[in-house]
Amino acid sequence: MTISGVALLAICTLLGTFLGDLLGSLLGVKANVGGVGIAMLLLIAARLWMARRGLMTPGLKFGVEFWGALYIPIVVAMAAQQNVLVAARSGPLVLIAGVAAVLLCFATVAVISRLGKKGETMDEIEAQAQARAQGDAPSPGKHAV
Repeated sequence: MTISGVALLAICTLLGTFLGDLLGSLLGVKANVGGVGIAMLLLIAARLWMARRGLMTPGLKFGVEFWGALYIPIVVAMAAQQNVLVAARSGPLVLIAGVAAVLLCFATVAVISRLGKKGETMDEIEAQAQARAQGDAPSPGKHAV
């Protein structure tokens, strides 16, 4: 039934592309407007609908999750690349706005990381796991000096 999950993904993709093209035509834009987002919303809605009715078999679930995990990053990257190319040809204001948005995101991440508590690194977690396996582990939450 994995193929059914792929079929569901394909139906959502085709319907989202069609609706995105239709929305673009209605707005007077010669482009797909939000087709990827519409497809993802349709896929989420279909999964929820099927899960509530008990129609989500393990094979169907696997097919949707597997291809959905591959589909989202690939299509979003393709759409982002197209948007960047169009924006670059539109003039410097769009590029300045894009750079400003990226810098604002970097600054926000820096502020959040300084405000948050310091978490353990993977090295510390692995060292604690090894110590526990050998029987001389420090108690959880306490760091060895």
